[in-house]
Amino acid sequence: QVQLVESGGGLVQAGDSLRLSCAASGRTGYIYTMGWFRQAPGLEREFVAAITWRGGIPGYSDSAKGRFIISRDNARNQVYLQMVSLTPEDTAVYYCAARKMPGGMAAMDYDYWGQGTQVTVSS
Repeated sequence: QVQLVESGGGLVQAGDSLRLSCAASGRTGYIYTMGWFRQAPGLEREFVAAITWRGGIPGYSDSAKGRFIISRDNARNQVYLQMVSLTPEDTAVYYCAARKMPGGMAAMDYDYWGQGTQVTVSS
């Protein structure tokens, strides 16, 4: 099993930046891809970004490109999501997820999930 714990969420103003962290523990050797998803009230969980655990190859949703950067620190078993120029539309619970296979932009593709961290962006 893999355990994931997110941190770094909070209340910020539009235009601010925020960095989310995800700490992985347990059988991290199972991990091939780490992803970030978000879910706003009343909406489905949507893909934000993903990165291959070993190669560090990133991928982004269209809404994240140019504003969000995903990175990882294998030595610390951490994945990060740096977000800049936040808007109220970015308000959501952000989830960290792990997948045992390459790729994966759908929530159903991921095997392990964290509990989520709330990001609220005020206008």
